[in-house]
Amino acid sequence: MRRVLATAGHVDHGKSTLVRALTGRDPDRLAQERERGLTIELGFAWTRLGDDVDLAIVDVPGHRRFIGTMLTGLGPAPAVLLVVAADQGWQAQTSEHVGAVAALGIRDVLLAVTRSDLADPEPVRAEALARLAELGWPDVPSVVVSATTGLGVEDLRAALTDLVTALPEPDPAAPVRLWVDRSFTIGGAGTVVTGTLGHGTLSVGDHLAVHDPGTGRHAVTVRGLHSEDTRHESLTGITRAAVNLRRVDVDAVGRGAVVVTPDAFVLSRTVDVAVESADLPEQLTVHVGTADHEGVVRPLGHEHARVRVETALPWRVGDRLVLRDPGSRRTWGAQVHDVDPLPLRRRGAAVARGEALSTTDPRALRLAEHRVQRADHLSRLGLGTAGADEVHVGDHVVDPAAWAGWRAEAPRLVDALRDRDPLSAGLPVAELAHRLRLPADADTLVAAVAEAAGLEVTEGRAHRAGPAGLGPAEAGVAEVERRLRESPFAAPERDDLAALGLGARELAAAARLGRLLRLPDDVVLLPDGPARAMRELAGLGGPFTLSEARQALGTTRRVAVPLLEHLDAKGWTRRLDSRLREVAR
Repeated sequence: MRRVLATAGHVDHGKSTLVRALTGRDPDRLAQERERGLTIELGFAWTRLGDDVDLAIVDVPGHRRFIGTMLTGLGPAPAVLLVVAADQGWQAQTSEHVGAVAALGIRDVLLAVTRSDLADPEPVRAEALARLAELGWPDVPSVVVSATTGLGVEDLRAALTDLVTALPEPDPAAPVRLWVDRSFTIGGAGTVVTGTLGHGTLSVGDHLAVHDPGTGRHAVTVRGLHSEDTRHESLTGITRAAVNLRRVDVDAVGRGAVVVTPDAFVLSRTVDVAVESADLPEQLTVHVGTADHEGVVRPLGHEHARVRVETALPWRVGDRLVLRDPGSRRTWGAQVHDVDPLPLRRRGAAVARGEALSTTDPRALRLAEHRVQRADHLSRLGLGTAGADEVHVGDHVVDPAAWAGWRAEAPRLVDALRDRDPLSAGLPVAELAHRLRLPADADTLVAAVAEAAGLEVTEGRAHRAGPAGLGPAEAGVAEVERRLRESPFAAPERDDLAALGLGARELAAAARLGRLLRLPDDVVLLPDGPARAMRELAGLGGPFTLSEARQALGTTRRVAVPLLEHLDAKGWTRRLDSRLREVAR
């Protein structure tokens, strides 16, 4: 089992010294840090807890000048080791770090009261636990320790084991999203990036995408993997990972870049978040993962805001971010409720949007505003859990209110067309989709709406199910039917049809309804005309000419030619040469 946590605490309370005592490794990797005794960059060390827990520790800088770097280290961590010195107690910087932990939504915290060899630790422990309880952590475990004498170090290891083994198990099948906190090159290997893998699985040979704020998107391949100085063919969260990447230069990927499974996330510059927004400045620094970006904030009521950054990022609903005012050093914790939301165009739209975000489940709200979404798109947004009332059609997910509206509206549209044009074959499904504002490529969805509305789709047109009349053409068609029943092959001439009010549209409608059979040159017969003709032709007893067929049917050449061609096409008769045909056996 691999786990990761980050340190937090005042600049001079011994975080790095404690990490060194726990792991035997110095997290301060820069010469300047060792000379000054001050963590400037993120430090990393690891140790084994018990028989099967490998713990990696991200040591963050405590000085307030490096608050951005501190947030970079805390961002991807699921748990925190809060360090308070017994000889100095709770400091302003301690409060700032704890505020950042709260803003990031990290609930798993262990308190270590260090330097217990320099002062009585119990008053400091009591004060720290009381402050944490006031801030929303009522049951934080705590340990008294001295990194110098070794007092309590084993108790700390045991408490860390209890903390990290109780963390939720990450999903190894989840898409990868690795926020980069370091990048460098190794001779003969090329670009290496490091970060905390929270979910998913990384394997040698994986094809991934890197999104860097300055250089854009890069397709990459995993050349190699290391964790805790050990080579691996595969790594699953949660763990520290060093990833050797092919096809990208080190200058094109730096801190704040993110390595992701391709097409598994929605990239957006804008998110709607839950945050106490009453006094938010308009311009803030947005911290997410290991990235920090300048952001523009627009309040949406009192509990939500719209945040826009200049670079599209791979957000998911539920992500935590920190909004920080560099001037006042105030921080606000925020949680993403919608990714790439619709624009706010009307007066009062911002307040209405905030009310909707407060009262509606994020997935239901997304469907209500967009009416229909693809299931894989909802998964990329982090909205993968289906609601009870939503409608699923193929790979589309439909808002139940929109579905009910479509079911009611589709018949009205079809009926309105029929009222305007009684001979219409129905409303083209493309037009039906357009009128209902369905996605352009949603043929399956259109068909499902039509079926649910009691309509049928025939040859790309939606129409009422069951028999349909011919309106003003009914009398003329009925007269043609009467004449053909008396003389099946005496097809009316064009002038006769015109006198009955039957033009091309009327005849096409009658043929579509199965009332008449249309042959070329406006030759019309009853639908059973071809079968009647076959009985007559079979009686000829052998091959026959056009003239013999015409005489057997008692009709004219105008009718016999297209009728015989129709029978040929059906395979009921076949040509023997330029003159003769025979009945197919």
